[in-house]
Amino acid sequence: MNYRPSPLAGLPPVTKNLLIINALFLLATWVLRNTFGIDLNNYLGLYFPLSDNFHPAQFGTYMFMHADFMHLFFNMFALFMFGRVLEVYWGPKKFIVYYIITGVGAAVIQLGFKYIDYNNAISVLTDEQVAIVFEQGAQALREWKNFTNPDMAKFNMVLNSSMVGASGAVFGILLAFGMLFPNTELMLLFPPIPIKAKYFVMIYGVAELFMGVANFSFDNVAHWAHLGGMIFGFILIKYWDKKGI
Repeated sequence: MNYRPSPLAGLPPVTKNLLIINALFLLATWVLRNTFGIDLNNYLGLYFPLSDNFHPAQFGTYMFMHADFMHLFFNMFALFMFGRVLEVYWGPKKFIVYYIITGVGAAVIQLGFKYIDYNNAISVLTDEQVAIVFEQGAQALREWKNFTNPDMAKFNMVLNSSMVGASGAVFGILLAFGMLFPNTELMLLFPPIPIKAKYFVMIYGVAELFMGVANFSFDNVAHWAHLGGMIFGFILIKYWDKKGI
């Protein structure tokens, strides 16, 4: 009898467990939503601190939640490709510390810029409109609805929409790979050409900076979180180098 090895065979432990845990969280999200009408994203996704849905633990839990299968797939594919290399190079403890710090750092940066969006959105509303959004906005989004007034709708998205995904930590991993293995050649899919890791990371970083500055705040992608993961990753790697860790 022939046995086919598991796709996870040979993976270092932290990378393997992160892949499994993220997949299990998406499975749990599907089951609870379809069976009991409970959306885990409402509890474990990261909300703006002034939202009634916010809880400090979400700075950690949001990293394990994903919007759908493709969101999970691309994040976990990057983790599989680059995370395992970093874990072998650093060791499990250092790798998981890096992963968590870049993920939390990404959330901090994203919420910092979301605070700017919050102030911009609230500045065009009356006190009564603001109160209505605070009272009714969260429930409206749970029912897949929003206000017909575009300014109230925008404010509600800032206040009561959640951020989910491991992208901040994954972009931190991309940054680390580009810094530690700068001349490793990667093959792009579109266009199918080789590119050195350091240039790949630079292009990604500049693209995220452009999309953040260009105010892609409402395109359902947390661009500042991606850049935040890179920023915290860069700072952490430089700190470790300075301390000889």
